[in-house]
Amino acid sequence: QVQLVESGGGSVQSGGSLRLSCEVSVYTYMGWFRQAPGKEREGVAAITKTGTTNYADSVKGRFTITQDNAKNTMYLQMDRLNPEDTAMYYCAAATSVSSNWWLLRVTDFGYWGQGTQVTVSS
Repeated sequence: QVQLVESGGGSVQSGGSLRLSCEVSVYTYMGWFRQAPGKEREGVAAITKTGTTNYADSVKGRFTITQDNAKNTMYLQMDRLNPEDTAMYYCAAATSVSSNWWLLRVTDFGYWGQGTQVTVSS
């Protein structure tokens, strides 16, 4: 059974930073998604076991996804946050190999964390 344990999140003013963490028991690739009220869940960033990354255009240059393989933990460093980043953030993982991991599609990830709220005030 794949388990994901998220931590981090919180409230910050516009321009501030936050870091999310997600510990996972096993994976081939992982990602971060977010969902704002009334909107669909959208992909933010993803990373493979070998360290290849991809980002949504809306967060490129502001967010950084990393992993610590020794700790089976993935991180999302979020800098220069703005109110549009306010959402529930979810970590997700897959245990199969897929050439589509970089598309940041919800359907390509089979395991999900419980979500952590990020609120950015102006």
